[in-house]
Amino acid sequence: MGNHVIYQASTMIALLSGMYDGSVTFGELKKHGDFGIGTFHQLDGEMIAFDGKFYHLYPDGSAQQVGMQESTPFSTVTFFEEEKTFQINRTLTRQQLEKVLDDLLDSPNIFHAIRIDGQFREVNTRTVPHQQKPYKPFIEVTKSQPSFHFPNTGGVIAGFWTPAFAQGIGVAGYHLHFINDERNGGGHVLDFIVDQCTISICSSEDFQLALPHDQEYLHANLEAPNLERDIMTAEGAY
Repeated sequence: MGNHVIYQASTMIALLSGMYDGSVTFGELKKHGDFGIGTFHQLDGEMIAFDGKFYHLYPDGSAQQVGMQESTPFSTVTFFEEEKTFQINRTLTRQQLEKVLDDLLDSPNIFHAIRIDGQFREVNTRTVPHQQKPYKPFIEVTKSQPSFHFPNTGGVIAGFWTPAFAQGIGVAGYHLHFINDERNGGGHVLDFIVDQCTISICSSEDFQLALPHDQEYLHANLEAPNLERDIMTAEGAY
């Protein structure tokens, strides 16, 4: 198992509570990893990073490289070094592929960075829309989020397996983002069908959490009585 550090800016509970102001620049975030996922100041889309390149997946479905002066209210990164690879040469749904991943993970009780390079029959994504203050709760935002369909495309899925005990700090289970080979479209993964792919896994027993220190965060009520339901709703599982 690996000794890589997974670094996270803020928590999923804070995001669910409407804390969308960027607390860490991507220039700073990049010091902690070359691979990861996240979002942007005022929820202006989704982030995916791999091979040291960070991409901004916009609410209109387009994509371009991230400016290092941009900031994030919630992102997770690591320095990715593949420890295990696996080839898939048959058609699988997301649920079937996740069962393959379940068998590849060293343990469900540590963190894993996951990369999938593949040819996809289809990928369905969503991208959170840009918000203005006063911010609405995250589950309200996701009710009007735009969704996108990418048929017959090559691309990269990047993300993490987070252990169940860390639900609320992150998103327990698989949290995945996608960008196409043209690097001009993608988003948060809702579903996909893959025809062939290469899975790469990097495991970690070390997790570093950087909490915001502004007054809004310090005085926020972060109790989450409906945490499981709210995260499932936000992730598109409901």
